[in-house]
Amino acid sequence: MNLLSNDHRGQPLHREGSVPGLPAPPRQEFLAAPGMDHLDALEAQSIYIFREGFARLKKLALLWSLGKDSNVMIWLARKAFFGKVPFPALHVDTGKKFPEMYAFRDQYAKEWDLDLKVDYCPPLESIDPTLPPAARSAARKTEGLKLALAKYGFDGLIAGIRRDEEATRAKERVFSPRGTEGGWDVRDQPPEFWDQFNASPPPGAHLRIHPILHWTEADIWAYTKRENIPIIPLYLAQNGKRYRSLGDADITNPVASNASNIDEILTELDSTKVPERAGRALDHETEDAFERLRVAGYL
Repeated sequence: MNLLSNDHRGQPLHREGSVPGLPAPPRQEFLAAPGMDHLDALEAQSIYIFREGFARLKKLALLWSLGKDSNVMIWLARKAFFGKVPFPALHVDTGKKFPEMYAFRDQYAKEWDLDLKVDYCPPLESIDPTLPPAARSAARKTEGLKLALAKYGFDGLIAGIRRDEEATRAKERVFSPRGTEGGWDVRDQPPEFWDQFNASPPPGAHLRIHPILHWTEADIWAYTKRENIPIIPLYLAQNGKRYRSLGDADITNPVASNASNIDEILTELDSTKVPERAGRALDHETEDAFERLRVAGYL
C-alpha cells in the first residue's frame, strides 16, 4: 500500500526561513521552517528524500548494515512512513559481523516490524585476488549485493553513506545511478540542483539513494541522542577503547577513547583529529583500493 497521499507524491517539501549557522548541504538547499533547529532541518530533508524515492521508484530496499548510520536510516524511514517501513530492510551478510551486531539485528528487526531480508556473500576464494587483503574481504559484500539485486529485482537501494566519511564518498549524489552490473561511474554523475533529483535508472540498472549524505558523524550522534535510538554497545568505550565504525570483526579495530556515552562521544569529536574510519583495515591499504571497490559497486 502506498503510504503517501496522492497530492504529496513526488512533490518537494518546501520550507520557509533558515537556521542560523547551518551551511547549505551540497547541491541541495533545504530551508527550515521557523522554529526548526539544525537536527530538525536535517531530518526534514532526509524524510523528503525517502518519500521522493518511494514515490518515483517501483521496488526499493533499504540496506541495513546494522551500524549507527543505517540505524538512523531505519528510524528516519519509520518517521517518513508513519511508523512502518514500506520496503524491505536488506542485510547483505558476510557472516563475519560482531556477535553484538547480530543480536541487535535480531532484536530490532522484530521491535521495528521490519521486512528483513538476509542474503549471504560468496566465499573469499571467488573474489579478485589482485585486491589487497582487507579490500578483497570487503569485496565479498559487493558480490553479495549483486546477487541480491539479481534475486529481488530492486530498482532502488537506499544506503546510509555520508560525504564526510571518506574522500570517494564525497563525490556521490543523493540519487546516484548504477550500471547494469552495479558499477559506479565517478566521472559521469548527474547534476543535482536543490531538491530536484534524477530518479530514472537506466534499463536493467538501479539507483542508490542516500538520504543522510549531507549529515556528519556528529549529526548522527546528536540525532541518536535526541531520538533515543538504540545503539550497539561496541560504540561505547571499554578499557580505553571503542569502535567508531563497525564492519567485519576480522578487519575492524577499535580506537583509543574514554567516551562511555553519547555526550562524551560528541565532546571527543569536537577535538579529535583521528578519522572516523581509522579502525577499518580497508582504509589503510593501497590508495586506490576503496575507489576500486566503489566503482565496482561497493557501499
